[in-house]
Amino acid sequence: MKRLFTAMAFLTRAPLPSRWEFDAVDVGRATLLFPLVGAALGVINLLFLYVFSLRISIGHHLTIGSPWLPPSVIAVLLVAISAWLTGAMHLDGLADMADGFGGGRDREEVLRIMRDHAIGAYGAVALILLVFIKVTTLSSLIDRGAAGPLLIIAPALGRWASVPLGRFLPYARRQDGGLGAAITEHVGWFELIGASLLAGICTLYLGSWRGAGCWLAVIAVTALNASMCMRRIGGVTGDTLGADIEVCEAAVLLVAVALTR
Repeated sequence: MKRLFTAMAFLTRAPLPSRWEFDAVDVGRATLLFPLVGAALGVINLLFLYVFSLRISIGHHLTIGSPWLPPSVIAVLLVAISAWLTGAMHLDGLADMADGFGGGRDREEVLRIMRDHAIGAYGAVALILLVFIKVTTLSSLIDRGAAGPLLIIAPALGRWASVPLGRFLPYARRQDGGLGAAITEHVGWFELIGASLLAGICTLYLGSWRGAGCWLAVIAVTALNASMCMRRIGGVTGDTLGADIEVCEAAVLLVAVALTR
């Protein structure tokens, strides 16, 4: 149970008892359940999708049918709900990574820019493009009646991607410490294998062969991100982990649209 509560506290803004305390070791152990927390966030979004799909018939009864809101509007609302549930922390990581990697000339400057809370041009553009991709792909999936499983698969795989990054890559801010260090220093094979099994069950059960295609896309995106992080800053940080979650979610939705007719 402690793993679950720690994962929820680390990945979401879920209200937990104030007496609940966890340390870096607990966070590393909690990565086992990162895909489960991601799937839970997806279930919440799925419930909202069903609410937005209710319509009032002539007899004033609520029925499931054509959405009473356009798919594009529903997609915007779902992206907004996801940001609220997570405190937009991963979006903030994406903006910081884009600013640092886009404007930094060397490792020290990249890390310094990423620590700056102000959002620059690179970060703003990255946020706009990512939100636009998420909204348009979700809108397309909703219009085709295929959004349900992907609302669960995307956040589950996105959060799974943090586990191999933490297992195989070092923490870039070795002297300073930070949230990312809790993952890179305390994730073992047990957490990686367990998280992979949870992600695999969720993805393949809900998405079948399309889910497998989405998982391959997440692996490719994460490998590319890992290579770029090692080359530029010698490891990962909390910002790059958060950025990878967001980009992986977008990649899942893009692949799903391409594979859905």
